[in-house]
Amino acid sequence: MSAKLSLRARAPESAARSCVLILVVAAVALAAFIAFQPLDYSTRATVASWSAVGLVLLVALAVSRASAERLDRFGVCTAIAVGGVFLICGLNLVTHDPSAASQAFLAFPVLWSAAHLQRAAVAVVTTTAVLGNGMSRVLILPLDEAMADFTYFGAVLVVMAVMLVRASARQDRLVAALQEQVTVDALTGLATRRAFDGALEAAVGRSAPGGTALILIDVDSFKCINDTYGHPVGDDVLVHLAQVLRGRVRFQDVVLSRLGGDELAVLMPGCTSDVAHHRAEDLLEAVRSTPMRLPDGGLLALSISVGVAHMSQDSADRRGLYIAADAALYAAKRAGRGRVSGAAS
Repeated sequence: MSAKLSLRARAPESAARSCVLILVVAAVALAAFIAFQPLDYSTRATVASWSAVGLVLLVALAVSRASAERLDRFGVCTAIAVGGVFLICGLNLVTHDPSAASQAFLAFPVLWSAAHLQRAAVAVVTTTAVLGNGMSRVLILPLDEAMADFTYFGAVLVVMAVMLVRASARQDRLVAALQEQVTVDALTGLATRRAFDGALEAAVGRSAPGGTALILIDVDSFKCINDTYGHPVGDDVLVHLAQVLRGRVRFQDVVLSRLGGDELAVLMPGCTSDVAHHRAEDLLEAVRSTPMRLPDGGLLALSISVGVAHMSQDSADRRGLYIAADAALYAAKRAGRGRVSGAAS
């Protein structure tokens, strides 16, 4: 991942929505702080503080109306967090406010970045906050007090950031694992039915040149294999078949899927009808010529029945494509199995 990408948000839409919320909350908190904190602000400090409130609200409004993807692409989310740190430290200097409450505002950009940005961005924001707070303390307080504040608040900010980043990473891993369970068949490693349906919908939506082809595959006499050799060998057959198909289908947009049981599918966007039939014949021959080795060392010859259907570029009938391929598959079975059958044009 490039340095530019590492400074982006983990989920741009969520980060943008949260950014608006935290900016508004920060503006309200700052307004309340100015109004009720018993400090003797100069006129310049008061004007600067209220101007900061207005600036934060304007940024919140701009973020709410902008495209989250565009903001993220240009690193605006990270820039807002770093800018927030500079604004807070600058206000502390202008107002000469040594209170712990003034430093507490640094938690807003650090907490938000740790919850929504990638690790490199979190490191940039947190480092800026720690160093900026230390510099402002040195300019406001005696050195010994400044160092005490720098150490204490710096440790608090770093610990908060590290804990949130680790929690977010753990959550991301859990989400990724759940998504894999939804989209990847645990036995064969092929796409699940849900992933297949999504890919088919996307292929139709893209209106790929050449149309979209669908190949459906059933293992011939699969029940007999299970009855004769046992279900573990039946599972081995499906794994073996998936490996053979992967070795023969190499072009990028193809989706190999296990739809359920021993029914497999090959979705080929941007594929003409003639090419689809050629690919189907190639898959049939590959399975025939690649027997599976049994646990006892023997070889099990396998056969498949294949149905092929094609949908033109101008069509959007996903259900019709599947029905046609399914009908072609059963036509191949009725004709004696171990063959390819194409749907009627």
